[in-house]
Amino acid sequence: MFNFFTANIISKNNLKQNEMKGNEKVLTVLNSLLADELTVVNQYMVQSEMCANWGYGKLHAAIRKQAMDEMLHAEWLIERILFFDGSPTVSKLNPMKIGKTVSEMITNDDNTELNVVREYNEAIKLAHEVDDEGTVELLTKILKMEEGHVDWAEIQRAQIEQMGLENYLATQN
Repeated sequence: MFNFFTANIISKNNLKQNEMKGNEKVLTVLNSLLADELTVVNQYMVQSEMCANWGYGKLHAAIRKQAMDEMLHAEWLIERILFFDGSPTVSKLNPMKIGKTVSEMITNDDNTELNVVREYNEAIKLAHEVDDEGTVELLTKILKMEEGHVDWAEIQRAQIEQMGLENYLATQN
C-alpha cells in the first residue's frame, strides 16, 4: 500500500543517491592539505634520521615527534575525505625542503609550517562558508597543533641566535 509514509521514504532515498556528502571545493582543499601533510611527514622523517646520524638525539626525537603528528593529521584528513565519499589522493607529494644543516632544517620547517598554518586558516574560512562545521572542527584541531610546530621552530631559531649554533648543538646530544 502506497501512502504518505512510503512516499516520504522513497523521496529521501532518491535525495541521498543524488546528494554528495561534502562540498567539492572542500574535498579539493582537504586533498591539497593531505599532500602537504604527507610531504612534511617524509621531510621530517629524513631530517630526524639525519639528526640521529649526527648524534643530535634531542633533535632527532623532537623532529620525529613532529613527523608522527603530521602522520596523524594525514590520517584525520583521509578519514574526513572518506566520510564525504571522496577519494584521498595519497600519491601526490609537494617538493620537500630538506636542509643540509640543522639551521637550514629549522628555517625550512618554520617556513613550511607558517605556510601550512596559512592554508589551514584559508580552509577553515571555506568550511565556514559552506556550513561544514565538522570540517571546521577538524581543521581547527590540526591548526592548533601546526601552530605548536611553528612555536617550536621559532624557539629553536631564537636559541641558535642567542647562544650560537655550536652551543645550541652541544645541548642537542
